[in-house]
Amino acid sequence: MTEPRHQRRGHRRTGDDSSSGERRAAAEQVDAAQRAKDICLRLLTVRPRTRAELRQALLRKEIEEDVADQVLSRLDEVGLVDDSAFAEVWVRSRHTHQGIGRRALATELRRKGVDDAVAAEAVATVDAEAEEERARQLVRKRIRTMADSDDAARIRKLVGMLARRDYSEGLAFRVVRDELRAAGEDSDLLDGPG
Repeated sequence: MTEPRHQRRGHRRTGDDSSSGERRAAAEQVDAAQRAKDICLRLLTVRPRTRAELRQALLRKEIEEDVADQVLSRLDEVGLVDDSAFAEVWVRSRHTHQGIGRRALATELRRKGVDDAVAAEAVATVDAEAEEERARQLVRKRIRTMADSDDAARIRKLVGMLARRDYSEGLAFRVVRDELRAAGEDSDLLDGPG
């Protein structure tokens, strides 16, 4: 006995639905990967980003973790995501242009998801001499704008400026003392620690 025609069609559809469902799932996977790639490329055109930053952005956009990891791995393979290169550029830029100290740079990199070893290697490019010289440049620049301040206020402001950039207290006080003396300022307040 043969099945009625409508049952045979239904049976065929089930088979078709299965392969159709698989094709649809595969297409959705490709669409999700393409969407993830587009999101990453858009973000990377604005500025370099770490793998962790991109991953967080993808998850916020509701990209599944496995798709995000797959896309990020591919971008890493082709060199579009490179945490080491990011860390080097970040350290150089933030130290040179903002005068940020080594400790603050390491903290910023960790916050951006850069591995501790990679961050330490990048921060090591700023040696103690370079850090002190940058602190001196910042103080010299700021001294010129502080002619009206009294000695105590000037010292407090200069040391505070360096502290906000995460220079050590000893380095900050020593640099401020040396640069004020070099600028012709002589105060008993400068004979403190350092």
